[in-house]
Amino acid sequence: MKQTTNSLLMIRPVAFRMNEQTAVNNYYQKVLDNLSTETVNQKAQEEFDTFVQKLKMIGLNVVVVDDTLSPDTPDSIFPNNWISFHENGDVVLYPMFAENRRLERREDVLDTLEEKGFLINEIMDYTSAEEDDVFLEGTGSIVLDRANGKAYCALSPRADEELFIEFCEDFEFTPVIFEAFQTVNGERKHIYHTNVIMCVGETFAVICADCIDDKKERKMVLDSLKGDEKEVILITEDQVNNFAGNMLEVKGTDDRRYLIMSASAHQSLTKKQIAQLEEHVTILSSSLDTIEACGGGSARCMMAEIFLPKA
Repeated sequence: MKQTTNSLLMIRPVAFRMNEQTAVNNYYQKVLDNLSTETVNQKAQEEFDTFVQKLKMIGLNVVVVDDTLSPDTPDSIFPNNWISFHENGDVVLYPMFAENRRLERREDVLDTLEEKGFLINEIMDYTSAEEDDVFLEGTGSIVLDRANGKAYCALSPRADEELFIEFCEDFEFTPVIFEAFQTVNGERKHIYHTNVIMCVGETFAVICADCIDDKKERKMVLDSLKGDEKEVILITEDQVNNFAGNMLEVKGTDDRRYLIMSASAHQSLTKKQIAQLEEHVTILSSSLDTIEACGGGSARCMMAEIFLPKA
């Protein structure tokens, strides 16, 4: 299986704001004082449009679907949590922690993709787990190494171990399970999504090993990455707070490899880290300050990779 794709699904926001339902365990969200809801949404739209434009300029096929005003879906800009696409034509729908995020799942998104020439074979729907308060939030909770058949998952209130193992059995991934933490007001709290602290590229991986408190687990994760001959580039917890882990490798024109991240993530990296990454990829960054502050998510969360076959 390929590790990277040239096609992305992105959802353009119409009523973006801080989602109070996700803020209970996403410690990155902030209320932006002195900004009206309208201003926040307008700024988020501007950031989104500039970002999409940059992605298209490097040759990416970006399928943009506009969000709708009703139902109320303040986090719709982060589609990678509710859906994933696979090379065999499978589409996976995931159970979401926040009730208003469950409303983001829209069948018409699949219709749009089929209109664009993508083939959808089967839909694997795990969403009934919500009835049992069991969650697994897509490629937010799961960082896939598709090429090596591995799936990395940091357990949290939004990433259930049993359901993750079931996903791995269904899609023939080897599970790599661990716990990751961040310091919030002096306490160690679970990281809400794995893709905040790690990114797996074709020939490298970016990870905040300091977030994995258990030394055995930390060694297991790092050994797994190194065993697949990936150069491991370590980032700090402070860099994670600037969304440096929330990156995605994609393929642009002529299969050129790019690493996509936000401007704040890019600015937080050291010269050495940038040099290490540039041995593998070209870095492309875009300002997502409003989206990061209110949404508590960044560049990676906004891009749902489309691996579906073309008709």
